[in-house]
Amino acid sequence: MAEKRIGSLLVLEAGEMVGIVTETDVVRKVIAARRPANSTRVGAVMNYPLIQIDINRTVRDASRRMAEEQIRHLAVTEDNKVVGLLSVRDLVKMVSVRDKPRFLRNT
Repeated sequence: MAEKRIGSLLVLEAGEMVGIVTETDVVRKVIAARRPANSTRVGAVMNYPLIQIDINRTVRDASRRMAEEQIRHLAVTEDNKVVGLLSVRDLVKMVSVRDKPRFLRNT
């Protein structure tokens, strides 16, 4: 994850997305817990079930769902298939660009 600068990974089991592992999970559940990273299985540290939201829902719906579930990532689905991952960071970027003064947007 560090090499590729990826903050989260979706977890597959038998071809189905079942959970998510984040940098925070690794820090808390492996490093801080002094578990051996080379033998600790992803299933032992992943968050599950994978919380999802339909691609046609609004950004407000997504942010509310994250707040309700107390999570930082949502799997985005279309026709019950995961097509993307939405993070709190993505929402912050959207808001910061939207709220940027007009004269700065075109620079």
